Amino acid sequence: QVQLVESGGGLVQPGGSLRLSCTASGSINSINTMAWYRQAPGKEREMVARIVTDSRLSYADSVKGRFTISRNGAKNTVTLQMNSLKPEDTAIYYCNAMIRTIGATWPTEYWGQGTQVTVST
Repeated sequence: QVQLVESGGGLVQPGGSLRLSCTASGSINSINTMAWYRQAPGKEREMVARIVTDSRLSYADSVKGRFTISRNGAKNTVTLQMNSLKPEDTAIYYCNAMIRTIGATWPTEYWGQGTQVTVST
């Protein structure tokens, strides 16, 4: 069994910053990819940022230059530093990871429970 637990969401004013963290725990053999997705009311879930290694990163165009994803392999954590936040960044943010559990041949996709980020005055 694997769990992804997020933390760090909240309310922030436009132009402010927030830092989201996600820790994976359980019967983990290896973690391939870690990512952050978000879903705003009435919209589909979208990928925000994805990291395979420190040199293999990808970002949604809407967050490039403002958000930074990083990963600590030893601690099974992924962090999303969000700067210059805009009202349109308001959404529930979900941690995502492709994890191969102990004894498994292939990785499985896991999701966290989500954390609310609200950007408003």
